[in-house]
Amino acid sequence: MKNRITELFNIEYPIIQAGMIWCSGWKLASAVSNTGGLGIIGSGSMYPQVLDEHILKCKNATSNPFAVNLPMLYPNIEEHIETIIRHKVPIVFTSAGNPKLYTSRLQSKGITVVHVVSSLSFAKKAQEAGVDAIVAEGFEAGGHNGRDETTTLCLIPMVKKEISIPIIAAGGIATGQAMLACMALGAEGFQIGSRFVACNESSAHTNFKQAVINAKEGDTELTLKELTPVRLLKNNFHQTIKAAYNNNASKEELQNLLGRGRAKKGMFEGDLDDGELEIGQIAGLLDNLKSAEEIVKSLVSEFNDAKNQIINTSF
Repeated sequence: MKNRITELFNIEYPIIQAGMIWCSGWKLASAVSNTGGLGIIGSGSMYPQVLDEHILKCKNATSNPFAVNLPMLYPNIEEHIETIIRHKVPIVFTSAGNPKLYTSRLQSKGITVVHVVSSLSFAKKAQEAGVDAIVAEGFEAGGHNGRDETTTLCLIPMVKKEISIPIIAAGGIATGQAMLACMALGAEGFQIGSRFVACNESSAHTNFKQAVINAKEGDTELTLKELTPVRLLKNNFHQTIKAAYNNNASKEELQNLLGRGRAKKGMFEGDLDDGELEIGQIAGLLDNLKSAEEIVKSLVSEFNDAKNQIINTSF
């Protein structure tokens, strides 16, 4: 499974574990990297000193490449960038902002830069900014998402038609069969989030992991488009948001609902009632906890089996 993504990141498999807040610390990132994929530390929930600690521990736990996800809305982004440069992190995934702001600066330090987009227009801007690759993330994905609700199946070929740099597909991918489908549409890599939330090495609370495994079709919804759209598991907090909409809440009122450490409360501390539980639609397909090694091996095996089955099929 060698292609431009495996060569760009110097990895064995083009499988990328998403940099998810409160779920992807050094244990998960290093475990994925040790299996031949690319692990990512999610820095969006970390204070500068915490990111410093996670990078050091990740470097000690793996000799393989790993990355840091850098949401550009993060208030201490300058400190995060300096930490990343100081520790010579080889790869950075930027998101939630203008890729022109930091791409050249990071690349001047020898860092490979990938930007996450949810639309063709943003993909074009990222390529113009000079990033090395993009993650094209469909509507199915968990966490913060695009407003246009473009699904992965539609987004990948639209982006492939206009973009020459490597494309990493994201959103609704938790099996090798889905990876093969995205590759047929033009992707060369696969960023996977929800499957790695329900993982032994994930830093998510056990309550949240179990809620993900218990989720069924229709148990998530994309909401809060007026702020930053986010896909959530339906719980009491989600119902509070729905009630606020029914009462014609202002943006400020909606923001106040979020401004109480909701994501940490839900995903990291395990409050399934009043916490914010960010997860993708594919959670409805998951029914067990696995180790990072088991997940990567399953993805590779499923991909190869599906590919061989198609090769041996004719019309």
